[in-house]
Amino acid sequence: MKTLEVIKNAFRVPELRKKILMTLLLIVIFRVGCHIAIPGLTSDALSSLSGNGLFKFMDLLTGGAFQQVSLFSLGISPYINASIIIQLLTVAIPALERLSKEGGEEGRKKINQITRYVAVGLALFQSIMLYFNIQDSTINLFAPSGKFDLNTFLIVVIAFSAGTTFLMWLGEKITEVGIGNGISMLIFAGIVANIPSVTMKLWNYMFGTADQRLSKSTVLNISVVVVLLLIFLAVIVAVVWMEGGERRIPVQYAKRVVGRKIYGGQNTHIPLKVNSSGVLPIIFAMSMLQFPPTIVAFMGKSTATKGFAGLINNFSKGNSWWYVLVYALLIVAFTFFYNIVYFDPNDIANNLKKNGGFVPGIRPGQPTADFIKKSSHKLTWFGAIFLAVLAVLPSIVQIISGYFSKDIAKVELWFGGTTVLILVGVALETVKQLEAQLLMRNYKGFLD
Repeated sequence: MKTLEVIKNAFRVPELRKKILMTLLLIVIFRVGCHIAIPGLTSDALSSLSGNGLFKFMDLLTGGAFQQVSLFSLGISPYINASIIIQLLTVAIPALERLSKEGGEEGRKKINQITRYVAVGLALFQSIMLYFNIQDSTINLFAPSGKFDLNTFLIVVIAFSAGTTFLMWLGEKITEVGIGNGISMLIFAGIVANIPSVTMKLWNYMFGTADQRLSKSTVLNISVVVVLLLIFLAVIVAVVWMEGGERRIPVQYAKRVVGRKIYGGQNTHIPLKVNSSGVLPIIFAMSMLQFPPTIVAFMGKSTATKGFAGLINNFSKGNSWWYVLVYALLIVAFTFFYNIVYFDPNDIANNLKKNGGFVPGIRPGQPTADFIKKSSHKLTWFGAIFLAVLAVLPSIVQIISGYFSKDIAKVELWFGGTTVLILVGVALETVKQLEAQLLMRNYKGFLD
């Protein structure tokens, strides 16, 4: 009810009402683009990738656009991968690091511009990879013989790349004139668009045709779906709890006498969130895992690459312990990487020292920075492991259930872990941003 009150109050403010309506309008444009077909390609053009778990996840993020072979089939993943690359280079290249830290607003704009160029390059690369996967399939395209066809090549590459470029612009527009982070909102919208199909799939698991049901036993089918829903609710509760978790480092400010007035002397704290990176490590990890199967699709089905391609495709299905291990390690690595890039304990310690603040029992300066860094690393470990466990939990359940029942192992659990983390994380961040806007206008909101 309080969430509805926030939305109701937001619509009373003309500026916020305009932001919400603009966000909805841009999301509608995104959904329309997901159904714009590419001339000459059928919806089965990428059917050879349908058994790949990572591409199923990509299809989920794009709201079905990938499987439908539409204008937005690539989604926003090239931009996400470009962001990862630029952030890594920012740490490794001093010139980019100075531009990021000392360049101010102009520096950030230049880095964003570089990220866009890299994203377009990656979109072209991934489009070419997808073309060769389509060209290698048995679909009757412009070149039914399976030979290279320039018309098909240009249409596929230009259309897919243009779609991703437009999505980048759309995401930035949502951030600029709407509510929430634009890229996250597009991913959120893509997942929400799949809720009806996921709901129907759960229904078919229980009461569908003989081919759709999990097993012949209706009681067993209902029990499995109930367990899935309980896992779904448990993940939501865990994510909400984690998003609100933080450690507060106490800070005291020394009293200063300026003229006849006394400044300072108040007590405050430094909030260190358990999960400061949000859902970004999971999105980054999934984007990185999409590269190997994309390259394998380009390699074709020659005898020389058949063994390697089979190994990668089996790994990418998401039902092996190796996949669980690699996925979890990537999430942990990206969580720490985000913490290192965006959290600077030295800057916090210097600001405290300049303003006469100190942590009780800790000397100002470098000792304070070391203390904050140590505290942050402990929380980051906890947050990283938490994210990794929740993300790989569906795969673990699927692997273990496969030892007992092949029918239960067929259940697709993408909606049980990673996607729930993204949904809840983006929703909470958007509500917090909306609440902050309301509090500025003296409205009673969600956090009271």
